[in-house]
Amino acid sequence: MSLETSTEAIRERIGEDCGLGATLKFNFGDDGVIYVDATKMPNGISNADSDAECTVDISLNDFEAIMSGDLDQTTAFMSGKLKVDNMGIAMKLQSILG
Repeated sequence: MSLETSTEAIRERIGEDCGLGATLKFNFGDDGVIYVDATKMPNGISNADSDAECTVDISLNDFEAIMSGDLDQTTAFMSGKLKVDNMGIAMKLQSILG
């Protein structure tokens, strides 16, 4: 997958209202970001590098593995492949990511 493909996959999973009620950024380093604004309806998804209430640092490859079910979110977190700065918001992601 590419950043564009991953962005579309998130857009499909989130739909108009994912219930997150916050802003979230998936930070893929040099590969870019996916920014989710779930404070408005419909939820906004973009590749803008904006400040967010929760940032998830992960490689694009590991993100794609989580999205496809090849990598467990908890395993990724425990092994340091996935880092979050707001655990409360991040816990709500489980239903979105897989």
